[in-house]
Amino acid sequence: MGLLAKLLAAVGGFVTAVMNSITDAFLTPPLRATLEHLEETDLKTLSGGSRIKLVNLQEAAELSSLKPRLDQLGVPLYAVVKEDVGTEIQNFRPYFQGEIFLDEKRRFYGPRERKMGLLGFLRVGVWMNGLRAFRSGFMGNVLGEGFVLGGVFVIGREQQGILLEHREREFGDKVNIEDVIQAVDRIAQELMPVTQN
Repeated sequence: MGLLAKLLAAVGGFVTAVMNSITDAFLTPPLRATLEHLEETDLKTLSGGSRIKLVNLQEAAELSSLKPRLDQLGVPLYAVVKEDVGTEIQNFRPYFQGEIFLDEKRRFYGPRERKMGLLGFLRVGVWMNGLRAFRSGFMGNVLGEGFVLGGVFVIGREQQGILLEHREREFGDKVNIEDVIQAVDRIAQELMPVTQN
Protein backbone atom coordinates (compact mmCIF):
# COMPACT_ATOMS: atom_id res chain seq x y z
CA MET A 1 0.00 0.00 0.00
CA GLY A 2 2.85 2.42 0.84
CA LEU A 3 4.52 1.69 -2.50
CA LEU A 4 1.28 2.41 -4.37
CA ALA A 5 0.85 5.73 -2.54
CA LYS A 6 4.43 6.73 -3.40
CA LEU A 7 3.89 5.74 -7.04
CA LEU A 8 0.66 7.77 -7.27
CA ALA A 9 2.35 10.77 -5.63
CA ALA A 10 5.25 10.55 -8.10
CA VAL A 11 2.91 10.29 -11.10
CA GLY A 12 0.80 13.17 -9.75
CA GLY A 13 3.91 15.30 -9.25
CA PHE A 14 5.12 14.53 -12.78
CA VAL A 15 1.74 15.40 -14.34
CA THR A 16 1.60 18.63 -12.29
CA ALA A 17 5.13 19.61 -13.40
CA VAL A 18 4.31 18.93 -17.06
CA MET A 19 1.04 20.93 -16.91
CA ASN A 20 2.78 23.82 -15.13
CA SER A 21 5.59 23.93 -17.69
CA ILE A 22 3.05 23.99 -20.54
CA THR A 23 1.02 26.82 -19.00
CA ASP A 24 4.19 28.68 -17.94
CA ALA A 25 5.13 28.89 -21.63
CA PHE A 26 2.08 31.13 -22.17
CA LEU A 27 2.59 33.25 -19.04
CA THR A 28 4.33 36.60 -19.45
CA PRO A 29 7.30 36.81 -17.07
CA PRO A 30 7.07 39.67 -14.56
CA LEU A 31 9.25 42.76 -14.61
CA ARG A 32 10.30 44.15 -11.24
CA ALA A 33 8.50 47.34 -10.34
CA THR A 34 10.34 50.51 -9.43
CA LEU A 35 9.28 53.35 -7.19
CA GLU A 36 9.37 55.66 -10.20
CA HIS A 37 6.88 53.43 -12.01
CA LEU A 38 4.55 53.17 -9.00
CA GLU A 39 4.77 56.89 -8.18
CA GLU A 40 3.20 57.72 -11.56
CA THR A 41 0.02 55.86 -10.56
CA ASP A 42 -3.20 57.85 -10.30
CA LEU A 43 -5.09 56.10 -7.49
CA LYS A 44 -8.73 56.87 -6.76
CA THR A 45 -10.43 56.25 -3.43
CA LEU A 46 -13.25 53.75 -3.77
CA SER A 47 -16.64 53.78 -2.21
CA GLY A 48 -18.14 51.59 -4.90
CA GLY A 49 -17.08 48.13 -6.04
CA SER A 50 -14.24 46.17 -7.53
CA ARG A 51 -13.31 42.75 -8.91
CA ILE A 52 -12.29 40.62 -5.93
CA LYS A 53 -11.26 37.03 -6.61
CA LEU A 54 -12.13 34.24 -4.19
CA VAL A 55 -8.56 33.67 -3.11
CA ASN A 56 -7.85 37.39 -2.72
CA LEU A 57 -10.36 37.50 0.14
CA GLN A 58 -8.33 34.97 2.09
CA GLU A 59 -5.10 36.87 1.46
CA ALA A 60 -6.81 40.14 2.44
CA ALA A 61 -7.93 38.61 5.74
CA GLU A 62 -4.41 37.33 6.45
CA LEU A 63 -2.82 40.70 5.67
CA SER A 64 -5.46 42.45 7.79
CA SER A 65 -4.46 40.26 10.73
CA LEU A 66 -1.18 42.24 10.68
CA LYS A 67 -3.03 45.57 11.11
CA PRO A 68 -2.26 46.04 14.85
CA ARG A 69 1.45 45.52 14.22
CA LEU A 70 1.37 47.80 11.17
CA ASP A 71 -0.42 50.52 13.16
CA GLN A 72 2.18 50.26 15.91
CA LEU A 73 4.95 50.80 13.35
CA GLY A 74 3.05 53.56 11.53
CA VAL A 75 2.74 51.52 8.32
CA PRO A 76 -0.57 51.89 6.43
CA LEU A 77 -2.35 48.94 4.78
CA TYR A 78 -3.79 49.57 1.29
CA ALA A 79 -5.48 47.48 -1.40
CA VAL A 80 -5.16 48.54 -5.02
CA VAL A 81 -7.77 47.10 -7.38
CA LYS A 82 -8.05 47.33 -11.14
CA GLU A 83 -11.77 47.79 -11.79
CA ASP A 84 -14.99 48.96 -10.21
CA VAL A 85 -17.82 46.40 -10.68
CA GLY A 86 -21.01 45.88 -8.69
CA THR A 87 -21.00 45.88 -4.90
CA GLU A 88 -17.69 44.10 -4.39
CA ILE A 89 -16.11 46.63 -2.03
CA GLN A 90 -18.96 46.19 0.45
CA ASN A 91 -18.44 42.42 0.24
CA PHE A 92 -14.66 42.84 0.53
CA ARG A 93 -14.69 45.23 3.52
CA PRO A 94 -15.18 42.55 6.22
CA TYR A 95 -11.96 40.87 5.06
CA PHE A 96 -9.75 43.92 4.59
CA GLN A 97 -9.00 46.51 7.28
CA GLY A 98 -7.19 49.11 5.17
CA GLU A 99 -8.08 51.72 2.58
CA ILE A 100 -8.97 50.58 -0.95
CA PHE A 101 -7.92 52.41 -4.12
CA LEU A 102 -8.74 52.02 -7.82
CA ASP A 103 -5.87 51.90 -10.32
CA GLU A 104 -7.64 52.34 -13.66
CA LYS A 105 -4.38 52.34 -15.64
CA ARG A 106 -3.20 49.20 -13.80
CA ARG A 107 0.27 50.53 -13.01
CA PHE A 108 0.43 48.45 -9.83
CA TYR A 109 -0.12 45.39 -12.04
CA GLY A 110 2.96 46.15 -14.17
CA PRO A 111 5.35 47.40 -15.41
CA ARG A 112 4.38 44.42 -17.58
CA GLU A 113 0.81 43.31 -16.91
CA ARG A 114 0.52 39.56 -16.58
CA LYS A 115 -2.54 37.46 -17.35
CA MET A 116 -3.29 33.82 -16.81
CA GLY A 117 -5.98 32.77 -19.24
CA LEU A 118 -8.13 29.70 -19.25
CA LEU A 119 -4.99 27.54 -19.34
CA GLY A 120 -4.61 28.48 -15.67
CA PHE A 121 -7.41 26.06 -14.88
CA LEU A 122 -5.14 23.23 -16.08
CA ARG A 123 -2.83 23.95 -13.13
CA VAL A 124 -3.27 21.78 -10.06
CA GLY A 125 -2.13 24.68 -7.85
CA VAL A 126 -5.04 26.85 -9.02
CA TRP A 127 -7.53 24.16 -8.03
CA MET A 128 -5.78 23.58 -4.69
CA ASN A 129 -5.72 27.32 -3.93
CA GLY A 130 -9.42 27.63 -4.74
CA LEU A 131 -10.26 24.59 -2.61
CA ARG A 132 -8.18 25.96 0.29
CA ALA A 133 -10.02 29.29 0.14
CA PHE A 134 -13.44 27.61 -0.16
CA ARG A 135 -12.72 25.34 2.83
CA SER A 136 -11.72 28.40 4.84
CA GLY A 137 -15.13 29.94 4.10
CA PHE A 138 -14.11 32.51 1.49
CA MET A 139 -16.59 32.95 -1.35
CA GLY A 140 -15.82 35.01 -4.44
CA ASN A 141 -17.61 35.99 -7.61
CA VAL A 142 -17.29 35.74 -11.37
CA LEU A 143 -17.95 39.39 -12.23
CA GLY A 144 -15.50 41.54 -14.16
CA GLU A 145 -12.17 40.69 -15.77
CA GLY A 146 -10.55 37.91 -13.79
CA PHE A 147 -7.38 36.95 -15.63
CA VAL A 148 -4.88 39.62 -14.50
CA LEU A 149 -2.44 38.34 -11.89
CA GLY A 150 -1.91 40.55 -8.86
CA GLY A 151 0.65 40.83 -6.13
CA VAL A 152 1.70 42.35 -2.83
CA PHE A 153 4.19 45.16 -2.21
CA VAL A 154 5.81 46.38 0.98
CA ILE A 155 7.07 49.87 0.22
CA GLY A 156 9.45 51.52 2.66
CA ARG A 157 9.74 55.15 3.65
CA GLU A 158 11.75 57.76 1.81
CA GLN A 159 14.75 56.08 0.12
CA GLN A 160 14.04 52.54 1.34
CA GLY A 161 12.25 51.66 -1.88
CA ILE A 162 10.34 48.45 -2.48
CA LEU A 163 11.22 46.05 0.34
CA LEU A 164 9.04 43.16 -0.85
CA GLU A 165 7.47 42.43 -4.21
CA HIS A 166 5.39 39.27 -4.49
CA ARG A 167 3.84 38.54 -7.90
CA GLU A 168 1.21 35.82 -8.28
CA ARG A 169 2.52 32.89 -10.32
CA GLU A 170 -1.01 31.51 -10.65
CA PHE A 171 -4.48 32.33 -9.34
CA GLY A 172 -4.45 32.23 -5.55
CA ASP A 173 -0.68 32.27 -5.10
CA LYS A 174 -0.58 34.09 -1.75
CA VAL A 175 2.28 36.05 -0.30
CA ASN A 176 4.13 34.44 2.61
CA ILE A 177 2.97 36.39 5.69
CA GLU A 178 6.37 35.87 7.36
CA ASP A 179 8.03 37.62 4.40
CA VAL A 180 5.63 40.55 4.84
CA ILE A 181 6.43 40.76 8.57
CA GLN A 182 10.19 40.74 7.89
CA ALA A 183 9.84 43.49 5.26
CA VAL A 184 7.65 45.62 7.54
CA ASP A 185 10.12 45.19 10.40
CA ARG A 186 12.88 46.44 8.07
CA ILE A 187 10.98 49.71 7.65
CA ALA A 188 11.24 50.44 11.37
CA GLN A 189 14.76 48.99 11.83
CA GLU A 190 16.35 50.94 9.00
CA LEU A 191 14.86 54.21 10.25
CA MET A 192 15.91 53.81 13.88
CA PRO A 193 18.38 56.51 14.89
CA VAL A 194 21.81 55.27 15.86
CA THR A 195 22.37 55.97 19.56
CA GLN A 196 25.83 56.60 20.88
CA ASN A 197 26.90 55.20 24.22
